Amino acid sequence: MELVYAAHVPEGEGPHPTLLLLHGWGASAHDLLGLAPILYGGRALVLCPQGALAMELAPGMAGYGWFPLGEGREPDAEEVEASAETLVRFLDQACERYPVDPHRLVIGGFSQGGFMAYLLALRTPERFAGLLAMSAWLPAAVDLGLEKTSGHSQLPTLVVHGSDDPAIPIEQAQDAQEVLAGLGVPVDYREYAMGHEIRPEAIDDIVAWLAEKPLRPVRLV
Repeated sequence: MELVYAAHVPEGEGPHPTLLLLHGWGASAHDLLGLAPILYGGRALVLCPQGALAMELAPGMAGYGWFPLGEGREPDAEEVEASAETLVRFLDQACERYPVDPHRLVIGGFSQGGFMAYLLALRTPERFAGLLAMSAWLPAAVDLGLEKTSGHSQLPTLVVHGSDDPAIPIEQAQDAQEVLAGLGVPVDYREYAMGHEIRPEAIDDIVAWLAEKPLRPVRLV
């Protein structure tokens, strides 16, 4: 596998409903793995790759990202594209190694990982049964290369965001919602009284949404 990753593999031979979860800036492959026993009752295969960009958060403490970020620095399109290509290769490799149900494959991410999830899912909506964006954003500075397709109308999407998020203001989540609507993506949009985090009430809604929509058997492609 091209990236370091953490995995929760349920019992049974599969194929398993699968969640590809992407961590945020400065986190690691283990950041979202703790959700695995909760989401879909622990019966889903959960894969959490780690961004290849390493950084030192403090002496002896490393964090990782998908592309460079900094105060006042706009995301670079080439760096974002390179990370997206790496993630596509990782997913291809994962589908060869693990018994992934290709008709129940959901991509999601938190913060910067949510942006990468947006990018992959909106570019190839036919590959995913659902999209989960947690405290994420779609930078206008990056050319997403998106064109509206029939696949977008078949991509159930859940956006969860904190109204008091100091890192990614709620207005950016609302802007992303408008982009999704323009593409014809069916969106469940939820705001919570929280900051840059995932509180229990948001997790409850994520669990219910997964069971009701993307992790049910979906269209054959």
